[in-house]
Amino acid sequence: MLAPKSRLCLVAAALLLASAAGCSDLDETPEQGLSRTDLVADLATQLAGAASRTYEATYQLSGGRTATIAQAQKPARAAYVYPGGKVLVTVDATTECRTTAKPATCTMTSPATPTSPPPPAVFRSADAKGMVTPATVLGLLNRAVLDPDLEVDQHDTTIAGRHATCLDLKGVDGAAARDFGTCITNEGVLGSFSGVLNQTQVDVAMTHYADQVADDVFAMPKAAKLIDRRGS
Repeated sequence: MLAPKSRLCLVAAALLLASAAGCSDLDETPEQGLSRTDLVADLATQLAGAASRTYEATYQLSGGRTATIAQAQKPARAAYVYPGGKVLVTVDATTECRTTAKPATCTMTSPATPTSPPPPAVFRSADAKGMVTPATVLGLLNRAVLDPDLEVDQHDTTIAGRHATCLDLKGVDGAAARDFGTCITNEGVLGSFSGVLNQTQVDVAMTHYADQVADDVFAMPKAAKLIDRRGS
């Protein structure tokens, strides 16, 4: 999803989740096989693991709109395209483009590093537009794995032809969404999300998945006004 150094952040988060799961004192039952904490931690690790994949996914948003998440390797880069905007993440910069105005305006900030990942504000406009990023979902799962009173329901499904594991979570203390459901494909790609973020109901479902990505998805909008703040 993100540049190589940013991936380290996601992998580290996943390892912390797994560690938290291992220290949990929740009782396991033969019927469940895994504790509630284990279920959440495993799904988070699966989501974080997709950082090294090349793929392009199209999502159906509320109101019939669509969004795209794409990432590729060598060089590592990622793109998030949503109604009214676009975020590009590379080893050189994190670029947020506002496409509602003509010409579009793109603001470049310093690239992500293990100690300085892209700030949440970069993706806030995307989440507000009805698109939820994998990083946001990973953060919610990270919070959920620490809640010993969490209610969790698991089921499997198929999304855009890909097998996915789904969790419905209720009463997540301290999370941006106390109640939400998400599905993650076997590849670790975000398959769906449903919950309230930024006081808005967000419903996202993947409708198309491909292992190849067109290069133009990583390009800035044509004739965009560029603001470079990497030295700020």
